[in-house]
Parts: sequence; structure tokens; C-alpha cells
Amino acid sequence: MKTSLNARRRARELREVAEERVDVLVVGLGATGAGAALDAASRGLSVAAIDAHDLAFGTSRWSSKLIHGGLRYLAKGQLDVAYESAVERGILLRKTAPHLVKAHPYVLPLTPGVSRRQAALIMAGYRAGDALRAAARTPRRLLPGPTRLNAARAHTLAPVVNVDGLRGALLSWDGRLLDDARLVVAIARTAAAHGARVLTRCRALRLSDRGADVRDELTGEHFTIRARAVINAAGVWAGILDPQVKLRPSRGTHLVLSPGTLPGLIAGMHVPIPGESNRFALVLPQRDGRAYVGLTDEPVEGPVPDVPEVPEEDVRALLEVLNGILGTPVTREAVAGVYAGLRPLLAADGRTADLSRKHAVVSDGGVVTVVGGKLTTYRRMAEDAVDRAVSSRKLPAGRCRTRKIPLVGAGPQTSGLPARLAERYGSEAGAVHELVKAYPEEVGLGITEGELMWSVLHEGALDEGDLLDRRTRIGLVRTDRDRALPATRDVLERTSRA
Repeated sequence: MKTSLNARRRARELREVAEERVDVLVVGLGATGAGAALDAASRGLSVAAIDAHDLAFGTSRWSSKLIHGGLRYLAKGQLDVAYESAVERGILLRKTAPHLVKAHPYVLPLTPGVSRRQAALIMAGYRAGDALRAAARTPRRLLPGPTRLNAARAHTLAPVVNVDGLRGALLSWDGRLLDDARLVVAIARTAAAHGARVLTRCRALRLSDRGADVRDELTGEHFTIRARAVINAAGVWAGILDPQVKLRPSRGTHLVLSPGTLPGLIAGMHVPIPGESNRFALVLPQRDGRAYVGLTDEPVEGPVPDVPEVPEEDVRALLEVLNGILGTPVTREAVAGVYAGLRPLLAADGRTADLSRKHAVVSDGGVVTVVGGKLTTYRRMAEDAVDRAVSSRKLPAGRCRTRKIPLVGAGPQTSGLPARLAERYGSEAGAVHELVKAYPEEVGLGITEGELMWSVLHEGALDEGDLLDRRTRIGLVRTDRDRALPATRDVLERTSRA
């Protein structure tokens, strides 16, 4: 297969980076790494950002798709983490990514398994979360407050819940992403628009205060990227590059239920996990009739895999919690796909479920490592990492600007376009629509060849994995992926001739 225009651009930029000395080298292109590249570039610094695989290859594509206000952390007394989450959620909703992040309703069914005392405590928590929303200056028109529903209204929003003994439900609102990987793509493209060189398939082998030894994963070529400061944002792999960082990865497993498994479900659902006071399973209905169910919180020992495996006991545990509230149980056969992400938690005593989600910035000489945290707070994590790099290496840069920088696609949208395109591409939906009209053949999940071509031409996709597993999420279900492969390869071949 011939190389695409995007692959040729990548090869050219790799040669240029190898011949220069950049101000900042960012290692890792998940949400935090891409955010650090944007932060540093928007301050006027020269930036190279690399990843051994692709944008959003690691934890950033395996999330629950929530942009949340930190209610769980508030219940644990971690007010600083909860407030930080609420602030960052508001920034995404109001300014930086309103096309990708929307408010979504969630119901917590008041089944016989939820005592009146427990319901009162949960509602108190929801109201405290709403107070954080107000403190973060997020308007209620963007994020409504909590309320209690009667049984009839609860059944309207969640008709799959068992009505026997149902007293109603607690309704709350939080932020939600349609697709977490698309957020990372938008961050990385915005960084590139500010001058950052964003380079995938480029593996950091060793870091130092002068840069990194790297390997081009497409050609096998070894070379050095020289940099005045290095930011290690490699997530669960950060400790491999910085041995002083000790992590305890935690596996969060999700199920993908087949279309029609939870018919009529409008709202998301919070399902209390038996025996846990502040943990809930999450059910997220999708536009195509599927639903995501998550998530576990289990420690992972040994080497960190590129793509985590999902053990069958996780599937059974999630189905057991879900079926505890349903009128008609969900069988194992209804699980069309599974996925799991690894949280990069700082090592400490106790269960991984109890470890703090607060991020940390660790520096030793010219290498700054940022770990912990969560998807919602990626921007703040990036800001803190770049602040440390600027101060420790005395780089000529001003203060962070990313609170007010809209991500690609956040501008005014053209009316009259398909809603699905507007939700995925924002202000770029019109341009994408032109490609869709020229190449309307569906690949899967309503996604067309034109959209795949857009990802190759404008979003840095190099192969079918980039297209099916990260620019789209067709690959979440193996049978969908297999059906889409021939058309995807045709798109790659077509764009290679451009």
C-alpha cells in the first residue's frame, strides 16, 4: 500500500524535529499529553509531542465518557478534587468543547435495595454537587439541578427498571462525551494549529534533561529529539520512563450491550453497588440502541499491556449489579463487546477503589512527569505540568491560556446538517458533509466512507486501527470491526493515491 499524504507529512516533520531543538517535548498523546502540547504551544513555545502508538491509544479512549463534577470525591471529603472537577467540567461545557460535551440526565432508581436513609444521603450529595456547580460558575441552563421523581416519571425515563417496590428515582445531571477519543483528537489538532508537531508511531526509549532517544515505529529508525524540557505524560506507562514514579494501575471494565437490550431507556442510570456506600455502576444508553455498562475498579499486577484484557469475572460482576434492578435480566449473550481502561493511580496503601484521583506533577532535573487525575481534569493537569517545565527550565513563556481556547470544532455550526455529524464534528460538520455526499457508503454504525476519508486527510489517521478504534468506535464490537475492514482498507488505498 502506498503511503498517504498524512504519512508523508509525518515523515517530513520527524526529519525536521530530529534536526532542531524544541522548547518542550511531550511524551504521550492521551488527553493530558495532547493538552500539554496545546498548553505549551499556545504560550509561544516550540513543541514536539510523540506517542508510541496513536492519539488516545491508552486510557483516554476507555473511559465512561463522563465529564463529571467529582461527586464521589466530595463524598470522600476530597473537596479540592471535587471542586477542580466541577471547574474543568464547566470550562468544557461553556468554552472549550461545547460541541463534544453536553449535559445528560441520570436516574438512580429507588428500588427496595435502596433504603430511605441511603436515598436521603445520595440526594444530599447531589445537592452538594449542585452547589459545586454554582461555585464553579457553570450556569444551570447548561447543567440543571437534581430532583426527585415519582415512580411513573422514573418508569418513563427508565422503563427497564423492575416496577415491583419502585418508589421513584433521584434525577441528577452531569457532563457527558459522545466519544472520549474524539475529544483527544480535537485537543491534538488544536495543538497542531498552534504550531505543535504531533507525531504518532514514535516511541520514547529513554528520557533525559536534554530530550529523548526515540524510535520510529514505522521504519525502525532510531534518532534523538533534543529539547529544553521534557514532559512525561505516558499515563500508566509513565513509570517505565521515570522509575521514581510508582503507580498502581486499576482496571475499569465496561460492557457494550446489543441494540434493544435495554429498550426505551432515555436517561443514564446510576446503580448502587451492594455493600459500597459511594460507588455506583453506570448505564449509558447510546443513540444506536446500544448501552454501555461500567465500571469495575480492580488492581492490575505485572507488566502494563497495550490493550487491557477483560476477565470474565468482571463481566459477571457488572451483569449481577445491573440485573439487580431490571425487570427482565440481561443475559451474557446480550453483551456484544467489552473494553477496559487502566487508571494511572499513584501507589498507596489500600484498595485501588479508595486511592485518590488527584493528579501529581513530579520533576527531576529537566523531566516533568504528570500522573493520576482523570479525563475531566486533563486541562488542569496539562497546565500544572507545563508550569513546572517552564519554571524549572526557565523557558520564555507566559501564563496558561487554555481556559479560553476553543478546541477544533467548537465554533458556530451550520444549520440543516445531519445531527450525527454536528455532534461529532461541530463547526467542521459542513466540510465533513461534503465528503460524505461524495462518499456516502456506510461502513458501520452509520459512519460513512467520507468520514473515514476526513480522518485520514485531517485527523492524523494512518491505518485501519486508527480509523476503527479511535477516530470512530466501530471497533468496540468485533463483528462490527470485521465487517468494516474491507471498506476501511479501500478508503486507505484511495487516500494513498491522493
